[in-house]
Amino acid sequence: MNEKTCLIIAGPTAVGKTAVAIEIARHFNTEIISADSRQCFKEMTIGVAKPSPDELQQVHHYFINSHSIHEDVNAAVYEQYALQAADKIFRHHNIAVVTGGTGLYIKAFCEGLDDMPPVSLEIRQAISEQYQKFGLAWLQQQVQQQDPLYYKTGEIQNPQRLIRALEVKQATGASIRSFQQGKKAVRPFRIIKLALELPKPELHARINARVDMMMEMGLLQEVKGLLPKRQLNALQTVGYTELFDHLDGRITLQQAVEQIKTNTRHYAKRQMTWFRKDAGFRWFSPFSIDDMLRTI
Repeated sequence: MNEKTCLIIAGPTAVGKTAVAIEIARHFNTEIISADSRQCFKEMTIGVAKPSPDELQQVHHYFINSHSIHEDVNAAVYEQYALQAADKIFRHHNIAVVTGGTGLYIKAFCEGLDDMPPVSLEIRQAISEQYQKFGLAWLQQQVQQQDPLYYKTGEIQNPQRLIRALEVKQATGASIRSFQQGKKAVRPFRIIKLALELPKPELHARINARVDMMMEMGLLQEVKGLLPKRQLNALQTVGYTELFDHLDGRITLQQAVEQIKTNTRHYAKRQMTWFRKDAGFRWFSPFSIDDMLRTI
């Protein structure tokens, strides 16, 4: 394949993307760009299921341990970072592998982002302060009232997306959906989209087993170390918020672990919904590497 090509390997959490991406990257003797919105943070390891040191040694990964939780990392930042990483890879290889479960980051890389209206610092700070005070349920209620279109069609368990919808609505009076109709960017490389899936019972069993393994590996200790920084955006995520609640004495450790499993399963369902909407993806079992290579 002489034409520069990006292979996208997407799918829900715990489906086995890392192992598949490494095998495919090794087959083509190339490198990987992560498309995971949390694995980029140096301070978070166990709870974000980062590739192991051995896996990172096998294939060079971009966007793993590349940023700090104190930095503002979003889809626009990712788009620029990943395009630059792809450019570097293409200097020495004809193929680059992009893998992860953050649908918006993959969309940003493949198609570009819609132009969003500017939002004043006052609006941003006011919403952020109220969210810190009243929590996710308050955010959901505000978006339901102020931007019902987004509430019906958006990710209502994701505080960052809800905050963004609220910011745009208050800044412009229009739904964020009205700004999300942009033209797709044309990239200077081919894109082949593969997605991984497993039967629901198998995926759920994997999720539950992985959460148990994270606890054995010391997730509670990792979260304890991050407690003073819990207000940062990067830490408003599954696996961390539940254990913060436990450390606050609101729930038992067992309840926190069960909530992590439940919330991760819900997140996997939202990921599947997102990727299923994109007809460009071809779906495979994570065990069907040969089929994927034939397709490529």
